[in-house]
Amino acid sequence: MKVRRSVRPLRWVAVREVRADVPLLVCLAVLVALLTAVAAAGPGLLDRLAGRALASRLEQEQQVEPGILFSARFEPTDSADADAWASDLAEDLLPVTEVIANAAPDALNGGLVHDSTRVELPFLRTVVGAGEAGLGLVYASDAPGRGAYVEGRPPARSGKRVEIAVSTRTRDALKLRLGQKLPLSPGALENVQATAVVVGFFTTDGVGTKSGDAKAASAEGGDRLWHEVPLLAGPSRFPPRSAAGLDWEARALVAPGTVTALQAQAGAVLTVTWGMRLDLDEGTAARFAGDQGQGELQRLLVRYPDDARSVFCGDIADFGGMFCEIGPHPASTLQHSTHLPDALTDFGRQWRQGRVVISFALASLLVVGLLAAAVTALLAVRRSLDAHRLQRARGASATGLALARAVHTAPAVLLGLVAGIAAARSLPGPSPAYGQALLVAGLVWLLLPALTWHALRDRSARTGGRPVPFAAGRRLTAEAVVLLLAAAGVVALRTRGTAAEAGPDPLLAAVPALLGLATVAVLVRCYPLPVRILARMSARRRGVVALIALSRAAKEAPARALALLVLVVTLAGAVFGGFVAGTLAEGRREAAGWQVGADASYLGAQRSPAVAERLAQVRGVRETVSVRQLRVDPTSAASGNRYGIASLVGIDGARLRAAAPHSPAARALDAAGLTGPRSGTGIRVLATGARAGDRLTITLHGRKMDLRVAGPLPDDVLQDPALGPVRGTTPSRERLLLADNRDLTAIGASDYEGSSLLLYGPHLDVQTLRSLVPRAGHDTAVGELRIRSEEEADAAADGMISVLRAAHTMCTALAVLLALLALVLELLLSAEARGRTTAYLRTLGLGGRATTGLHLLQLLPMVVAAVAGGTALGLTLPALLGPALDLREFTGGPAAPTPHPDLLLTAALGAGLGMLVVVAVGVETWIGRRRGLGAVLRLGRNGD
Repeated sequence: MKVRRSVRPLRWVAVREVRADVPLLVCLAVLVALLTAVAAAGPGLLDRLAGRALASRLEQEQQVEPGILFSARFEPTDSADADAWASDLAEDLLPVTEVIANAAPDALNGGLVHDSTRVELPFLRTVVGAGEAGLGLVYASDAPGRGAYVEGRPPARSGKRVEIAVSTRTRDALKLRLGQKLPLSPGALENVQATAVVVGFFTTDGVGTKSGDAKAASAEGGDRLWHEVPLLAGPSRFPPRSAAGLDWEARALVAPGTVTALQAQAGAVLTVTWGMRLDLDEGTAARFAGDQGQGELQRLLVRYPDDARSVFCGDIADFGGMFCEIGPHPASTLQHSTHLPDALTDFGRQWRQGRVVISFALASLLVVGLLAAAVTALLAVRRSLDAHRLQRARGASATGLALARAVHTAPAVLLGLVAGIAAARSLPGPSPAYGQALLVAGLVWLLLPALTWHALRDRSARTGGRPVPFAAGRRLTAEAVVLLLAAAGVVALRTRGTAAEAGPDPLLAAVPALLGLATVAVLVRCYPLPVRILARMSARRRGVVALIALSRAAKEAPARALALLVLVVTLAGAVFGGFVAGTLAEGRREAAGWQVGADASYLGAQRSPAVAERLAQVRGVRETVSVRQLRVDPTSAASGNRYGIASLVGIDGARLRAAAPHSPAARALDAAGLTGPRSGTGIRVLATGARAGDRLTITLHGRKMDLRVAGPLPDDVLQDPALGPVRGTTPSRERLLLADNRDLTAIGASDYEGSSLLLYGPHLDVQTLRSLVPRAGHDTAVGELRIRSEEEADAAADGMISVLRAAHTMCTALAVLLALLALVLELLLSAEARGRTTAYLRTLGLGGRATTGLHLLQLLPMVVAAVAGGTALGLTLPALLGPALDLREFTGGPAAPTPHPDLLLTAALGAGLGMLVVVAVGVETWIGRRRGLGAVLRLGRNGD
């Protein structure tokens, strides 16, 4: 009976021990699952993010026009005019379209698709209700279908008359009506006499369709067509008494038969353009996002046009002859143009920097997770320390007890490993990195046995609670080693950069932990000093709460090192991510301002003065400023020494001062008196690296010109956005000369290498501006129009920035959750000591509010130190990383982007940490009130 009675209590003891370890095992399994999932899915996640960023970049680059454009010139057939109507140009172009599409590389998985086939006829003169108009005719395979027409129908493919369809905006502006006949007379297209019939009006805004379904209208094709040929969406008005002798310019859609009929009548050579769009899904894009993949994609894009040209007409060089055929039409060989290789090069440079940001976030997350696991293991060691010491006293070895803990936690670690790998496998993309998952799981699993062995080793058993000899020297040595390792890691990272290919970068993974350790080492040494000063100051006042709390906070600072490390690494990673995101967002806006220079700018104004004049008269344009640039090589008039290759930039100083009063260039010209009346014969300039009174000489077309330096050029002028459009199109030069345009009258307009017309106005009519100068980049003859609102919208929609924000937000959220878990566990570790102190003071009459204040004041210095250290480290990380993280690759512009930390995120993290401590103190105070003094005050406990 006695034996039976003794078995049941032993069973209950075993059950209680197992139940006591359940929270530990659950916490350990969750941590292992999360960390192994992050480690295993990390490389694949980087690949997927790279694919998403590349797909987004390709889509954005092809908003203006298809990524690859093929073109061929073709002559009219030899048949008579009557037979020209019988020719179906669309059917003749279809085999060539199939040849171009079928030549696309198979490695792209069908991502290179045909976008459009278009033929544009030069404009013809006609008379409409609103005056004389120049009407250009366009055949487009991607023209909208019948669903986009609010009245009438599309031009018929069969028939022997010229049928046109125009937009509703063109109808209203030119005062057209359905069925109206328009006489067509020669304009840019000569020898044409015909009558066009208006058969339909289509909408370009996606509303007002017969079905009322805007999406259906957009799907019919047309959205891209309106952006690439904006005169189809609405006409443009000529200024009064223009040299063209026209009142309006517009475009109209026609059937393919109309193109061949008018071509035969005019005997003209026309050009057909095929657009091919590179539209990769995220999976395919991920294969080409790395350095090797980008090189492969570059090779495919370079070979593809040659393959298409060879299949179309053999290996015939283009000497201007018509040696090929498009149906019955003699045609030239294919020509092509593409801007995708340049876009891929820019993407590669930016993604290498993006990998640094994302990899740093993943590394910080893993570090915080491992620290949380370490805190969990410490809590487990603390709770079982008395039992293990009793077992050691009875003869058990420290190694045996550590191995027993390893065996005890192995099922939980294995379960977490399986769950983490399963989570990583469930994600699309490449297979998980099993080796990294096993490594992380092994580290977490070994933490508890290692800490158990350390707490129970022979030296620890001999010293007990007494101070360890040479502890101060060992601490100094450890701190010095940490600081040296952190400095070495930063130097190595700045020197060699990061690993370019997918996969773990051990150096990048180690730097967050080393920098966090170095910051904590400094904090633990520094923050107790002001705390002790505050404690001494509080000793002079009545009450002991502040004195006791601050004294214990200063004394226990080294014991708070682990909690400090968790909080510092978490806050540093979050602040670093917010800093990078804010800097990139503001930097892209600043770069957009540099590229445009004003609310809008027209590059190439000297080549198309008529277009510049029409742009200046668009509604909403308040002021215009002309900026011109000339490459010069001045020499000193006194010594003959070379001044250096320079850019001579001329500005309408007075007009710029009126349009942009804060412009550094306008202020500099005005302060030097260069905007006033001209005196003397030389050109007055402000020059970099020169003094007032210096004289320089330049030679232009064999004619010498004198430059009189009125003063040195201020440094802030170099970053003036007004100079951006002309300076951004040429290589950077060592010198800059700034003059007023009134002093440059002796220089002809054709001598300038670049010019820009800056347009200022708070409410520009963007649609009218675009009708004059389309955004499509292949027609460079009319110049380039940049509009600030469009550039800023493109910058805001950049998929690269969105990917960086999403990745860093996800990593920061997980790191914050792990940090909160670690902080709660750390509070549980030290709760017993705080409880005993509170119990002693309660026996002396300490009240409930004073108890709460004691707990809060005791933890407050650590929180303040963590917020200060983490914020400082996060803000200095970009400077520490140096060349390994060049944010200018993302933004462009004349200089590195101005730092813009996310103050709201930083304040929110600090406030959240403070609220967590307040809540933890409140809960601990409430538990302490419910607990009797006898549960805390026990004789013979360590530390009593």
